[in-house]
Amino acid sequence: MKGIKKSLTEEYLYLNFSHQTEGCIFPLHTAVTLFLLSYCDCKIFKVCLVLTEESTDITLLRDVLSQDVEIQVITKQELPPIVQNCCLPAVVERPDSFCRAGLAVVLRHIIQKSYEADPSKKEILELLGFKKTCLKACAEVSQWTRLCELTIPLAIENFLRESSDQLPTIPTEVLQLEKKLSEPVRVHNDDKLRRQKLKQQRAAGVKPTLAKGKAKSKVHALETSEELDSSSKSLELQMAFSKLRVQEEPPTTNREPSHIRKAKPSDLPPLEHVFAEGLYFTLADIVLMPCIHHFLAIICKKFSEKLIEFPLLAAWYQRIQEVPRVKTAASKCGIQFLHFPKLLTTSSEQHLNLSEVPGVEEQNDPLFIGGPRPTMTKLMEKGIEVMFSPHPCPTWTLDWNGLPAAVSPKEGKMSSDRALRKQQQLNNLVYVVINQAKPGDRIVDFCSGGGHVGIVLAHMLPLCQVILIENKELSLIRAKKRSDELGLSNIWFIQANMEYFTGMFNIGVALHACGVATDMVIEHCIKTRASFVTCPCCYGFIQNTSKFNFPKSEQFKKTLSYKEHMILCRFADQTAVQLPPQRRLIGKQCMCLVDLDRARAAEERGYSVQVISMQPESCSPKNNMIVGVPT
Repeated sequence: MKGIKKSLTEEYLYLNFSHQTEGCIFPLHTAVTLFLLSYCDCKIFKVCLVLTEESTDITLLRDVLSQDVEIQVITKQELPPIVQNCCLPAVVERPDSFCRAGLAVVLRHIIQKSYEADPSKKEILELLGFKKTCLKACAEVSQWTRLCELTIPLAIENFLRESSDQLPTIPTEVLQLEKKLSEPVRVHNDDKLRRQKLKQQRAAGVKPTLAKGKAKSKVHALETSEELDSSSKSLELQMAFSKLRVQEEPPTTNREPSHIRKAKPSDLPPLEHVFAEGLYFTLADIVLMPCIHHFLAIICKKFSEKLIEFPLLAAWYQRIQEVPRVKTAASKCGIQFLHFPKLLTTSSEQHLNLSEVPGVEEQNDPLFIGGPRPTMTKLMEKGIEVMFSPHPCPTWTLDWNGLPAAVSPKEGKMSSDRALRKQQQLNNLVYVVINQAKPGDRIVDFCSGGGHVGIVLAHMLPLCQVILIENKELSLIRAKKRSDELGLSNIWFIQANMEYFTGMFNIGVALHACGVATDMVIEHCIKTRASFVTCPCCYGFIQNTSKFNFPKSEQFKKTLSYKEHMILCRFADQTAVQLPPQRRLIGKQCMCLVDLDRARAAEERGYSVQVISMQPESCSPKNNMIVGVPT
């Protein structure tokens, strides 16, 4: 077919399948992936459904899926070894050494491959949103990715299992999404769009809704939308659907009236949600649609009086159906859209109070004193001081001149000075790992980037298996290219968030894992009882997350509040060479204290841990190394 490119590599897509009930395919991650394949009309992957222990008769699935969806059914034992170490969904290129795992990573890959196969389908690439970043940030650091990728699908699966004749508790995650849809939209060039909206509102005789002050109620939002829709389509809808048309309307060039141009930003009306991320239909809508459809189906069927509590979700759900090809794609996956009666919005008492939806609590500490010195003094009074363990071999170095060129970081795109510093950093980590590793060990290079650590280890330890895990696709592709040049056969590449790697391993390594990523690496190693060798970075990005609270160790918790610990983290980032020596010294001391807290927390869980300063210290401003071995 004209314009269609043939995929150069054969790719297999693996999806879990447990059962299907009333048109709902479980798990929902599989339903979402099948919906995207159908929407993109993507036929370039060989789709394999992997039966779980609770899988029911696979023939029932044929009653749900369209006949043109080709699938193969396999067991977990038939999965390629690299996939057996990952959460599904997963995509593997043959030969089986490069795997993409996790819902967001796999869906983004399907979109990219669908567009590459047929570049005329520009609307498919638009699913990745502004600057192609939709759901790109990993779930560990992005609350939005976590909500779409993990918590909403899991919460709705549990809701569907529990719903009988009695209404189970509405998932908090669904309430959070309803609240999200009530918030003003922030987009590129939103000031210009808000001025257009103000002009439209005044032309329609509608009282403008101001951006400042408290968020308006759902009732007010719906009433305003109805006023606008009665005269003409709202600006948001015009913008949203103009992108989805084959031929876009030409932009208007009329100069705005003076009173519109001179309006203060605080006097401009906020932009309202059309789709999940704002004005445009994106991958987030694709992910949420099957989940919210099955949630609303239960509400409509068994608890219809509750539907009025979700007017924004219901409006979003109805709007999704207007997007070209969505209904066709949904029907091929067994999804038949619901039709709601007109929602009543006469009484604000009928609606959920959005302010009651749980949010992130701010921690207040009345005894807090700013600055690093008071915090360091408190620690010293409790016997906690800056203390480094001696370096086991400060002068050891790899024979870089004797190694193949592709092993050296000089092969990457970096200056000679930076490449030298990278070699010095690698000397430190590689020495520790080589002295711990045994033949047959599995070594994981977390946050591997372009593979500087993992490729050296795979070359130096041919009897060990090395696995590179990285979220950024281009970095991992560069690493694989270097590995192929070296002919390495003991190395795997996995593009995924690290929590989607479920395999066993003996040593975990991470060079300059940013912020809490270092803590995630250490936690992953502790759960597997593996040794760890980490070099932290970006201390200023450390903060409480869904998985970690700081300080981490009992010793530090008894002494420091969260705010005091954050002071240490912020000042730990002040170690750049251009800063005054005294300031760098304080930064280095704060780095050590933050890492001592990490070390103490690991020791409390049965590890022997050392905080070592890499040599020479000039190899990096972030030159701490945390080495832990299970006792």
